[in-house]
Amino acid sequence: MKVTLLKLLTALAPEKIRSSFDRLRTNGFLRTRSAGRSAVRPEQPAMRACRRVASITLAIMFTLATGFASADVQVKDDSGATVRLAQPAHRIVTLAPHLVETVFAAGAGDKLVGAVEYSDFPLAAKKVPRVGGYSRLDLEAIAALKPDLIIAWQSGNAPAHVDKLRALGFPIYVSQPNRIDDIAAEIERIGVLAGTRAVADPAAAHFRERLAGLQKRYGQRPPVRTFYQIWKQPLMTVGGQQIISNVIRLCGGDNVFERLDTMAPTVTVEAVIAANPEAIIASGMGESRPEWLDDWRRWTAITAVARDNLFFVPPDLIQRHTPRLLDGAERLCQHLETTRSRRARG
Repeated sequence: MKVTLLKLLTALAPEKIRSSFDRLRTNGFLRTRSAGRSAVRPEQPAMRACRRVASITLAIMFTLATGFASADVQVKDDSGATVRLAQPAHRIVTLAPHLVETVFAAGAGDKLVGAVEYSDFPLAAKKVPRVGGYSRLDLEAIAALKPDLIIAWQSGNAPAHVDKLRALGFPIYVSQPNRIDDIAAEIERIGVLAGTRAVADPAAAHFRERLAGLQKRYGQRPPVRTFYQIWKQPLMTVGGQQIISNVIRLCGGDNVFERLDTMAPTVTVEAVIAANPEAIIASGMGESRPEWLDDWRRWTAITAVARDNLFFVPPDLIQRHTPRLLDGAERLCQHLETTRSRRARG
């Protein structure tokens, strides 16, 4: 609906505005030029009335403008703490590689002034100055950047480092998305803190749309007992609270170590053999299939080995809590579909 300035002003200051305009009308100072006659020339009282109206208008506009500018922004982070900023952040430091990617997804990549090692996606992230690694932060370098927002990783950064930065007075948002749909909410919250909701909100909506599509396609598929291997020595997997376990459930799989509370527990070969997974999925550290995945072939009693269900998903697509996690989820879901298709010959 189109609202005129006069209607807006009369709504905001009805008595003063209406009385001023009523006097103008009464004195004939709002008459327009009529045929053959000139409009009445305003006299000094009318000019004073006009000035009063103009003064009120400017005052209201100034109040509105300064009110919007001074309104703070706030969100709750994944630790439950309220993060409050006087204005949207424009100097952001992230303390984990996946957080850089999420900030870019929220439309705030140009506000990044610091990031940790291995922050390599998108390509523009490689140009952001480094402040150490996520487990060995360079606190002096971070402080020198004078950030107005630091985004920390709850399960990855040392609590002592985060506490030190907080003690220095830096606003800190703590991130820990343990479920897939937490990623969409985080994109939205970063959009609020960075003042980029015009980009962040549609990005989050698109993420949820893709997630709903995967849930619809794979949510009711027959379950597959799945072992996800992070590393060989020590032999590491994911517990039930880790987001990769959530991806396995999305695809209709059952994490054989679901009941373990630790995010990345160490297990034994004997425990894996006893669990007898139908599929073994590994990521490793690089873009290539890890050679140690084939070490399982010596254990022919494992169903996954007997049916050749040893699969690889690139770590950047499934081990980072970012929008690309859905790309990794699609691959994992396809691997579990392949596993189901091999049951007849098993």
